[in-house]
Parts: sequence; C-alpha cells; structure tokens
Amino acid sequence: MRHRLPPSILREYDIRGTVGRTLDAADATAIGRAFGSIVRRGGGRRVVVGRDGRLSSPTLEAALVEGLCAAGIDVVRIGVGPSPMLYHAERHLDVDGGIQVTGSHNPRDDNGFKMVLGHRPFFGSDITALAALSEKGDVESGAGRVSDAETLIEYVARLVEGDSLAALRIGWDAGNGAAGPAVERLVQLLPGEHHLLFTQVDGNFPNHHPDPTEESNLADLKALVAREKLDFGVAFDGDGDRIGAVDGEGRVIAGDQLLSILAEPVLRQRPGAAIVADVKASATLFDRIAELGGRPMMWKSGHSNIKTMMHEVGAPLAGEMSGHIFFGELGGHDDALYAAVQLVRAIGASGGTLAEMRDAMPAVVATPELRFPVDEARREAVVQEVLERLAADGAQVDRTDGARVTTQDGWWLLRASNTQAMLTARAEAADQAALDRLVAAIDAQLALSGVTRTA
Repeated sequence: MRHRLPPSILREYDIRGTVGRTLDAADATAIGRAFGSIVRRGGGRRVVVGRDGRLSSPTLEAALVEGLCAAGIDVVRIGVGPSPMLYHAERHLDVDGGIQVTGSHNPRDDNGFKMVLGHRPFFGSDITALAALSEKGDVESGAGRVSDAETLIEYVARLVEGDSLAALRIGWDAGNGAAGPAVERLVQLLPGEHHLLFTQVDGNFPNHHPDPTEESNLADLKALVAREKLDFGVAFDGDGDRIGAVDGEGRVIAGDQLLSILAEPVLRQRPGAAIVADVKASATLFDRIAELGGRPMMWKSGHSNIKTMMHEVGAPLAGEMSGHIFFGELGGHDDALYAAVQLVRAIGASGGTLAEMRDAMPAVVATPELRFPVDEARREAVVQEVLERLAADGAQVDRTDGARVTTQDGWWLLRASNTQAMLTARAEAADQAALDRLVAAIDAQLALSGVTRTA
C-alpha cells in the first residue's frame, strides 16, 4: 500500500513525467488511491476522470481508476476530451472532484494528471500532501464502482450559450490533440465559414507538436489563413486549455494581447472589475485594463497561482502569456475553446477585424522567453542575489514573482521557473535599441551571479 512517487514528477500545479522513465502505471494507481483517500476524508464519494489522446493515456487512466476504486471512490469516466471538458464535468456532474490524464503541451512521451477538488485547483501543498499519504500508506480502502458519462455534447453546447455570434471566416488547428472532436462539433454550431486542421486525435502528433505558444507550431495555421484569406486562425495545445491565434495578416496574437481584447467586453459588463495577468505580461495590457476602467492585477506566473488569485479578488477574467485564459463564469477555469468563442464575440462587437484590433495596440518590441540553466540549488538564490543588488542600486523593482524592473527604456523580468532548473527572463521596450539595453542589463546581472544564457 505504500508507494513513493518520484519527486521529479511532483510539479507546482500538476503531476507530470516521462512514461516508462519517471512515471508508470504503479504511480497512477498510487495517485488515484491517495487522491481518493483525500476525497473520502472530506466527505466525498465520486470522482470524474477524463483523458487526452496520448498513446499512454488509456493505460494510465485504467491504473488511476483502479487506485480510486481501491480507496472506495465511485468513478465516472468521460473518455477522451480536452481538460476544460473535465472541468465542466466536475462542475456539473454529481461528483466531488476530478482528474484529467494529460501531458498537456509536453513532448509526446510525457504524461500526467491535472486535479480539481471541490471546484478548486488542487496544487502546491495539496500535491505534496498527496505524495506524503502515498509514501506512508495512509490511504483508505474500499470497492468503488465505475460508470461512463457522455459529456462532449453538453460541454460544446455551453461554449456557445449567450448572444449571437458574428459570422467570420476562421481557421482551427487542433494539432491532433484532445480538443479535435470538440472543435469539429463546435464549428457546426457557429455561423460563418470554418476550415479545420488536424482534428483527428493522434498521440503521435504527426503534423506538428501541439503547443501554440511556439510560433513554429503555427506554420500550418498561418498558411491556411493566407491561402483561404481567412479573418483569423486559432490553435490549441494537446489538452485544449492553451490558445494561440494569428490575425488575417498572419501575425501571432500573444496571450497578453488576447487578454487585452477580451477585457473590453468583460469590463463593459463589469465596470471596475479586477483583471488578473501574470508577471510576464506587457505593460500595455495593464495600461489598457486601467484605461477601460478595470483594476489591473499583476500576479505570479503559473496556472494555479492565477486561478487562486482570480478567486480571491473575484476577477471575471485572467490570463497568462502561455495562452491560458481563465473565465469567472466557468468557475475560474481556463478553456481555450471558450476563449476562441469569446474572441469571435469580441471581434464582432468591435465592428472591425482582428488585424485592425492588433494595429490599434501600442507599438512595442519584446523578447521571447529567455532561458538560463542553473543548478536547482541555486535557482532561488540567484534571483535573491539580483534583487539585493537592484535594491542597493535604488532600482524600481516589483517583487511579485522574481524581479520585474522598470527603467526609462521599458521593463525586464527575471524569475525562477516553477517547473525546471531554469531562470527565465523577458524584456519589453519601445524600440530595438532600448530592448538591447534591457537584455544587456539582464545578462550583466546574471553574469555577476555566474549564470549565462543559452538562448
């Protein structure tokens, strides 16, 4: 009954590893047994389980269900679908928690588990406690039952509830991920003209890797938009909770730019509401939220960090540069398909095009995410050393998540990765010369701590 989960798979907001190397079926069973024990001790009895389309997901799902049942939990299986479908099921079925088997946007041999308990994210200390129960063997016993539920039709129908939508010409790239069948059904409910790419679920990801935050993975979508002269295109990651977008001119619309567009109709309905964005987001986003009469809130990067802050301040909308967009009406969960529908709604309300909305944004230049490998033991220490030097120099620093430094040239950010032995950085300025100076400042600070950049 005792099982020690490999520490390397215990992440801040989920459990994830490489199947056959750091994660196997025995781990999945142990996770199910421990999670089920937590649910039972909280007075619950039922958990919903979904999975993505990775090749290892059926095996891991079966092992997970075995563990849940062994803890005396009744399991409702909803099959293959995006993580937002699991979140939807956890809110609307008679269950006490949910687990999605998914490797998200990771390489195809990776897999893992995203968990929800009582409509709230299960992360951080929750995951640590789960691992401790498993290692001590402090788990419940029982004989839960398994049933199946059809969720896809109701989930997709809820995506389009509300006012009528504009008839636009849109490209959709599911990347052979779990969102494919939902996208196929969704476009049947939308007005306009729709062109689909790679909606067949295939864990080999034969066309491109399903991570829309990497611009190279948007090449097929860009080509489709150009060839068919579409209004815009959207793409999804492997489990449908991250969105990428390109406008009619083939330009990538970044996560903070999407949030800026979506904030306008939200603040029209909820004047003065808080909008939460992660510390990596553009200064122009926070300025735009304030200009629209909202309350901009910068918070720590990380899926569950943003969700938690959103709940704390009652924000109707939140987002990350990684393409996670969170909606209050969905219980604070992120849903890339819902974000796509809301983008259609926002474009229609504007009376223009996505390209025109992009053109109206302030002109800035920014780096991609810069990555600095560092020994795990030095990850937090280096950031602290940089903060101490900046304080001694009298720099203007926001310490929300690492160091976000504002200068006459713009701003730069240095923070410790939540998931890897890395430091990450980003900078934004009005022109390239100013951006180069900001990047040089990052490099100089890290050199003083013995760290150099790889890309």
